[in-house]
Amino acid sequence: MINYRKGVTFVLALAFTTIALSAQVFQNGQLTISKLKEHVWIGETSDNCTLYLIEGTKKSLLIDTGTKCDSLDRIVRRITSKPLDVVVTHGHYDHTGNIGYFGAIFMHKADFSMVEGQGYKGKVNFVDEGYVFDLGDRKIEVSHMPAHTPGSIVLLDRANGDCYSGDAFGSNQVWLQLQPLSPITDYIKACKRMLAFIDNGIPRIYCGHYVYLKKPIGKEYIAKMLLLAEELKSGTAKDVKPFRADVPLAGYHGPLIAAKEDVFIVYDQAILK
Repeated sequence: MINYRKGVTFVLALAFTTIALSAQVFQNGQLTISKLKEHVWIGETSDNCTLYLIEGTKKSLLIDTGTKCDSLDRIVRRITSKPLDVVVTHGHYDHTGNIGYFGAIFMHKADFSMVEGQGYKGKVNFVDEGYVFDLGDRKIEVSHMPAHTPGSIVLLDRANGDCYSGDAFGSNQVWLQLQPLSPITDYIKACKRMLAFIDNGIPRIYCGHYVYLKKPIGKEYIAKMLLLAEELKSGTAKDVKPFRADVPLAGYHGPLIAAKEDVFIVYDQAILK
């Protein structure tokens, strides 16, 4: 006798697997690229970093480059043949590791020393608040959101209601413990600005480590982060513990982690002074 429930479950699982596989446009041992939405692709590296590719009618934009993705330039060219700009959301290596495959990049000047230290030989174009990447039918706007790093930026697609945040607003936690440190007030300002963007038509935030969530974050997340940051500033945060990383990191000295429900801030106590 056929078990009807198991049969239905199997068919549904097969259907979802087929849909997931059909969304993939590239995969190897280092990188998987899938279609996120129309003319937008998401790349997820084997070490859980994320990059985004947006194609317009005239140009394309690559947001971040991951860590180790051999021949990333050629991989991108398998997806789009449009003239390409490459922008990094900040200077940490897990977002800039493959900039060497590209002759020019865009970034905020406050993080330039990190990229300079990585030995990049290409042209660096500096962007700041309000700079627009004109892709034709898409306009991607830069907003400076220092806190995770001094030069962290987010990329706003106002017409489509999307923000690509790098680590300025990441998965379920933000790291504010790495050198150079920014005061907690910078992060509070960033959260308030992001809430204003959300209220003005940008409800979806695609973060720099999307692989952990598999969905965009939104207003509830930012509101919780703002409240937790304000509690840290006022000394009223209740759930604070020492933070232990899986691997040692430069500029990483006895950080703490504060929690509020399902969101976390990892920080150095110096940012509260």
